[in-house]
This record gives sequence, structure tokens and C-alpha cells, in this order.
Amino acid sequence: MRIHDSFVPRVTDAPVLRRVSMTGCRSALTVVTLLASATGMGLAQHHDTEDAFLPSPVRSVSTVPANGDVNPYGVAFVPDNFQTGSGPLKHGDVLVSNFNNSANLQGTGTTIVRISKGSSPTTFFQGVAPLGLSTALGTLQVGLVVVGNSPTADGSSATATAGSLLVINNQGKLIQTITNPAIQGPWDMALVDGGDSAIAFVSNALTGTVVRLDFKVSWNGLKLMSTKTIASGYMHRGDPVTLFVSPTGLVYDSHHNVLYVASTGDNAVFAVPNAADRQTDDGIGSRIYEDNVHLHGALGLAMAPNGHLLVSNNDGINPDPNQPSEIVEFTIDGRFVKQLSVDPSQGGAFGLAVRTTKDKAILAAVDDVPSTLLVWTLDQD
Repeated sequence: MRIHDSFVPRVTDAPVLRRVSMTGCRSALTVVTLLASATGMGLAQHHDTEDAFLPSPVRSVSTVPANGDVNPYGVAFVPDNFQTGSGPLKHGDVLVSNFNNSANLQGTGTTIVRISKGSSPTTFFQGVAPLGLSTALGTLQVGLVVVGNSPTADGSSATATAGSLLVINNQGKLIQTITNPAIQGPWDMALVDGGDSAIAFVSNALTGTVVRLDFKVSWNGLKLMSTKTIASGYMHRGDPVTLFVSPTGLVYDSHHNVLYVASTGDNAVFAVPNAADRQTDDGIGSRIYEDNVHLHGALGLAMAPNGHLLVSNNDGINPDPNQPSEIVEFTIDGRFVKQLSVDPSQGGAFGLAVRTTKDKAILAAVDDVPSTLLVWTLDQD
């Protein structure tokens, strides 16, 4: 499969690479990390734009609901197997979770916005404060939406609490709040849907860990069966601008049983092998992508249909005013492919998601600066 587009990356530095084996990884893949240059200019990789996924934007939609929530974080598509019932959701809709309230206080947003093709955004869910709906957003085919709640009392990390996972039905009604010592500021989530079972991989802002939560699933909620910390040791701290610098983006590769983790403070992407069944903590895992030329606070993470990974950058780490609000595309063996800016100013890129249909691929990504969702649609051949 090849997806054609016209975007040309701005940076063309040559790569400096060393290979590192990923011990215990079922894929037996060789992964690549990068050596720092002697000049201190950072790290760069060669480009492979012919097979790139990243396109040019085609649609911009406001994510601000009626109550004025801003700072959109999480992005999730409503898949074709989702049981919509008589609720408002339609297959192909995009859901966006808001982290800030109308006063722009972080960790106080209470809404999930529904964006449908060709219609104005509507509020799918509005909870009762204190809430702070994070990037941890996903759906389950039985007709449930799961979202992370990382609340603060005043918009600062000093008042942040452990939070929870909220389970919402296809009518937009909260049916369950899941708390557990393993959940410590759910910052992002990879939700693996098994029908009557599910796995939620959750990155924790308060502890710098990644945990696996195993659930039984029914239409009326989730039953937590077990928890396990599978990765730890990522840089984590409070931050006056971004609230937290911590591990964020998660992507699960079911073919190789590998979980990819984007860690903002480490400014790198890691791989954790045997993620769905491992019973030990793998630490930070294997560092597969570290690139100081193109990474500026690795944040949200998604996998493109061509098998590449897409990572957004928050510009709070290693900022570059000439590369603002970038989404970076790279291969799982560590080759930089392409990048795309979602906003001319810094701090705009956060959550993103990809949906693939028979003949199209759709990328949706938030721009936190004006509180909008950007949607790209590409034909596949």
C-alpha cells in the first residue's frame, strides 16, 4: 500500500545511527537509536518521502462546545463495529475530549465533542466537575466510550489527583467511574478491544509508569480483572505550562505484541515487548526513536496504515521556533520520514488518531492553539 501526497519536509540532515537489539521482542525486529552529534546540533535521519503517509490538511473544525471548554486533547474514531444503538454516534464520527474549562484552567474540562462529516460539532458527553478529560480516549464495540480523567482543583499540577477512567454509553451517559491504585493521572491510553474482554494500556502522569488493565466487557460496563505495571522510569514532573511532562502517547502493535510509548521528557519513543501478557516491569523498554532535530517533546502517538508511527510534539522540550506544532512520521526501525505542522505557533499539536477504510485513510489531529480538529482524507492505492 502506498499513499501519495505533496508535503515536503523542511529538514534534510543525514542520519547518524547505531543498531540496538530489542531483547525479548516477539517481532525479532532490530530497532534503531541515534547517537548525539559532536556539534550538539541534535539528531537527524534520512527521509523516505515516497512512501510517506502525512498529507496536507483539508478540513478544520472547532472543538469548542456550548459550555466553552477548550484545549482539546484526546482523539478517537467511532469504528464500523461500534454498536451505536439509538444514540447520537455514527460510524466514522470523531470524538474529541477537552482538558480545560472555559477559563482555560488545565485539568478542568468536562466534555467530549462529537464531530461528524458535513455537520457542526455537538456535545456528546458533559460530566460534572471536578474532571479533566485527557488524551486517554477510546471506544469499545459493545457501544462504550472510555476516557481518562486527570483533574486539578486550580489548573496546576500541585493540585492534581490520581483521577480515574470514565465509562460512557452510546447515549452519552456516564455509567461507571473506575479508580484503582494503578491509575495515577491517566495521560493517554491504548484500548485493545476483544469484544467481551479488553486491555487498557494507560500512561500515568503522576508516576511515569505504564500499566496494563485487563477487563471483562459487557454493554453495562467494565469489570477490572487484573492490573500490572509493564513499564516505568520515564521522566515525569509537573510543569507550569504543560501541566505534566511525562510518558504520553501509546500505540499497541497486536501483530508483534509490542507497545510503543512516547515519553515527552525523554523526548523519545520506546518499545515494550510482550505487552499484552508480560508479568514483569520492563523499565523504559527499548529506545527506538530519538531525534533532536525533529522531536520537540514527543507526545501523542498513532500508527499509520503504512506501518509508520506518527508522533505529535508539544514544544515544551527541545523547542525550535522554526518547527512549531509538528507531527513527525517515522518507521518502527527509527528512520525519519516526514513532518507536518498543525499550527504556525508552538504548542498546538497533541492528540491524533487514524482510521482506515477500504479505499481511504483518515488522519484527525487536534490543534490546541485555536481549539480545532484538523482532518485529512487520503485515497489509498
